[in-house]
Amino acid sequence: MSRIPPIPDDALEERFVRSSGPGGQNVNKVETAVELRLDLRRLDMGEYMARRLATLAGRRITQDGVLVIQAQRFRTQDRNRTDARERLDALLAEAAEPPPPTRRATKPSYGSQMRRLEGKKLRAGVKKLRGNKPPAD
Repeated sequence: MSRIPPIPDDALEERFVRSSGPGGQNVNKVETAVELRLDLRRLDMGEYMARRLATLAGRRITQDGVLVIQAQRFRTQDRNRTDARERLDALLAEAAEPPPPTRRATKPSYGSQMRRLEGKKLRAGVKKLRGNKPPAD
């Protein structure tokens, strides 16, 4: 299992913006939402983990290689900051894990193929008997 690289302090940047979530009039006055930005070029991670992180993060990664996580679920700056950090840690942990193994294609055995064809012949015979009866003379 891959390890999660340590995050240098200068690679993280937090910005506080006004939230659109719950909070009443407080939303219009206080900047409680957190925009956490992580410069991925400053992380020491392998090529595999970087590709997997790019796949998992999707549109949250800018063209400059900066991962942006926005947190505005809570009414306080502190809880939103904690939420953003937890989501970042979860994303990095998921990217560090190798994906589950894919299904290996197998060929059906000769016996199973013959049993399948025999069953098809039996069903065809039953259905053929359901056809119209020949006209009586």
